[in-house]
Amino acid sequence: MTKVADIASFKQKALQWAAGFDTCCYMDSHQFSDAYGKFDTLIAVGAKAHLKASAGDSFAQLEAFKAANPGWLMGFFGYDLKNEIEALNSNNPDHLNFPDLFFFVPEIIILIKGDEVTVEGGDVAELFVSGTRFELVHTKHQQSINFKPRFSKNEYIESVEQIKQHIARGDIYVTNFCQEFYSQEAVIDPLAVYDKLKAVSPTPFSTFFKWGDNYVMCASPERFLAKRGNKLISQPIKGTARRDEDALVDQSLIEELRNHPKELQENVMIVDLVRNDLTRSAKEGTVKAEELYGIQSFAQVHQMVSTVICEKRDDVSDIQAIKNTFPMGSMTGAPKVSAMQLMERYERSKRGVYSGAIGYFSPDGNFDFNVVIRTLLYNAAGQYLSFHVGSAITYHADAEKEYDECMLKAKAIFEVLGNR
Repeated sequence: MTKVADIASFKQKALQWAAGFDTCCYMDSHQFSDAYGKFDTLIAVGAKAHLKASAGDSFAQLEAFKAANPGWLMGFFGYDLKNEIEALNSNNPDHLNFPDLFFFVPEIIILIKGDEVTVEGGDVAELFVSGTRFELVHTKHQQSINFKPRFSKNEYIESVEQIKQHIARGDIYVTNFCQEFYSQEAVIDPLAVYDKLKAVSPTPFSTFFKWGDNYVMCASPERFLAKRGNKLISQPIKGTARRDEDALVDQSLIEELRNHPKELQENVMIVDLVRNDLTRSAKEGTVKAEELYGIQSFAQVHQMVSTVICEKRDDVSDIQAIKNTFPMGSMTGAPKVSAMQLMERYERSKRGVYSGAIGYFSPDGNFDFNVVIRTLLYNAAGQYLSFHVGSAITYHADAEKEYDECMLKAKAIFEVLGNR
């Protein structure tokens, strides 16, 4: 363990250094306080081994891979693993061609907590920590990117109205309807884009993930599932309000969100879904909502966050516990399978890593995975850049307001790439 005087500069150097490797994962909490957080920043560099899999038997493959590599594992679960878990399919266009699941065994791990840095994995890392190498390089200016929508505003509104008819018939109660914005022949500097994204929108589950020519630049505020000891923790977000520069107005927006019937309805429906999902892994009688309707404030939005916990049964593996709750309720709807089926019909692009989860398994038996939202996905070889946004649709949803909420969630990405 080493103390570092200028931790902000060190983190930036470490990120820049890590991005030079073929495989890396950088996760930063941006000093958001969290009872379940173990570190401020985790950096995993290099791959001693990796697993890339498609929906079919990927969870079984991951069980075997984890058993063979009991230390640190970094990686992601793509949304379309739903097709392995349930009798579902995904036939919408996919231009990113990312795998459904990717995990790697890092060569070097750097953990940062406060001003203390711990390194696991070799001489190069020790030299780096000593501060004797690796100067910051200023990245070139990123040109604006023009994104195209898969839906026009009118098409989106028409689709929401059709989805509401399904809710009126009782097919579903609530769903998360997502739309893609994309750019073809896009040339970006992924690290420069991520640097700006985390500056514009610092969040507790921010991630830069790279393997080969593929990149994930994530500004997620949401935890999907964590394990601490024998405790499972899920923190679904449902309920959004804009920020305002005027402090009094901003506070009034928080109070409006805290008491808005539609937002409360969204949140409690998903909490009930998460409680049900956790029951499949829990010791009897241990599933409970630790907090309902908590409010967290971020740069662009206020969010309503609830915390649901349980004690994991001994006969349920960590990977099985994740499978039992995946995909996360905040990105699906209720009933879960019916909502996922319906969204495949109305959405126009494959979600892929979006609506999935990125995170780690650690040597002490814990794990932590985020929800992949507010995220840019980039295939550099194919020059395809993409992001999705979504919102919860209920019987009382106002289609135009839901569209506006999507644009609010996309605000940081548009700002980073000069689109709007």
